[in-house]
Amino acid sequence: MSWNVEVDGGTCIGSGMCASLVPEVFELEGATATVVAGEVKPDETVLDAADSCPAMAIEVKEMGEVIGPRP
Repeated sequence: MSWNVEVDGGTCIGSGMCASLVPEVFELEGATATVVAGEVKPDETVLDAADSCPAMAIEVKEMGEVIGPRP
């Protein structure tokens, strides 16, 4: 099983929190974050990155269902 991770480039403000938490999944490229690995193994830290994004620009899906950010 894997998760699909996306960053909305139009919403991202480039805080870099995601890249700091999970550099193997996210990188800061200019003023926005991008996804290095779109599909990842389930990892709580990826959800933490989605939860901590100040712009709520990260979406994590499992089998098409949004699981992050968490409410």
